[in-house]
Amino acid sequence: MLQGYHLITLTHRTASLDAIGQLIPAKEDLFDRLQVLKQHFGWEEIFCLNTCNRAMFAFYSHQELDTNTLKSDLVQVLNPLLSAAQTAHLTHQLHFYHGGDAVRHIFEVAASMDSLVVGEREIIRQLRQAYDQCNQWGLTGDHFRLLITQAIEVSKQVFTETGIGEKALSVVALAYQAMKNRGLQTHHHIVLVGAGATNELLAKFLAKDGFQQVTIFNRTLDKAQKIAAYFTQGKAIHLNELPHFAVPFDALVVCTGAVQPIITKALYAAIIHDDPQTKILTDLSVPNNVAADVPTSFPTHFIEIEGLKSMAIEHLAHREQARQSATILITERVLAFKNLWHERQVERSLHPMIDQIKTVKARTIDLVFADRFAGLDQDAQTLVLEMLDYMEKKCIAIPVKTMKDIAASRIKGKSMMQKH
Repeated sequence: MLQGYHLITLTHRTASLDAIGQLIPAKEDLFDRLQVLKQHFGWEEIFCLNTCNRAMFAFYSHQELDTNTLKSDLVQVLNPLLSAAQTAHLTHQLHFYHGGDAVRHIFEVAASMDSLVVGEREIIRQLRQAYDQCNQWGLTGDHFRLLITQAIEVSKQVFTETGIGEKALSVVALAYQAMKNRGLQTHHHIVLVGAGATNELLAKFLAKDGFQQVTIFNRTLDKAQKIAAYFTQGKAIHLNELPHFAVPFDALVVCTGAVQPIITKALYAAIIHDDPQTKILTDLSVPNNVAADVPTSFPTHFIEIEGLKSMAIEHLAHREQARQSATILITERVLAFKNLWHERQVERSLHPMIDQIKTVKARTIDLVFADRFAGLDQDAQTLVLEMLDYMEKKCIAIPVKTMKDIAASRIKGKSMMQKH
């Protein structure tokens, strides 16, 4: 069955991010560490996926495993600078998956069901890049080629059929969705007050969707210039100039580290210049940077973190529903992978016979009947080659199909026995 697949992992579910970081080697050391692990344990293949909240090491081996010793040795190889106490602590936090459970876990990781934010799509890119790197290093082979290919297909199916990534959960993504729900369009002029991580992430959403006219106010001008560079009509202005701003705008987003409102009623009146247009006003600061009397004194669509909570709860419920559907789908795909893996083993076992059939065909033309074949005209030679190609395919296909049918029958029989 799938007993050769094994997986050891440390994630945000069981460990701190600092602990995960201790298990991840530096990029320049990663190949050497993985090569040592593969040789030390005699594994056939090894694959690893390391992210900011996950360290995952998967391998293929039919050897008997002492999981406690295995975990301890793995930690020591990956980070030999750790003390005995640190090694023991990390070893205790590691989680081990075996066989079908290891396959299921990789499918769940690929489908973002085990991510810090369920439904985020970045994990599939990370998985693909990690596999490509391990494959390029010669650390993986046919077993992980088959598994990772299927994991990517499972991920696509989960995102397509369950909608697990449709409704955002992060504050910035929720706020951006709320702004679009209130009429934000790509030709609008957006003003950002503050150039911290939150507004920078919002700027990336805007740039990705094609917004061009964005003005950023900030006390540190170089941070504002960095964000302004995302847009063809981006401008960076010092925060002190905000009261004198005279350019019409459609949306204002405020997020700074101030502990009191900086967008007061007087300041807002000064920058809108009696413009009667209803503007989208978004406050992503904690505490609020927009004074409470601003949205009640002017025509605005006001968005704040507190008001986003109901949307977050709704989206979380949607994703939980999608997660349940994804669980059913992944269970079906794990069973399908068992059949696929067995078919692949049948193909591999028949390779020597296939090579012999191809050799017989070549000898037939080149040696046994070489003189008589050479005496045929061009049309006759073409016909003979076509007949031999047909016979070769049939001679290969018949035993392959027979062996696959036998394997499928055995799997079905075992499944029936397990049910009873």
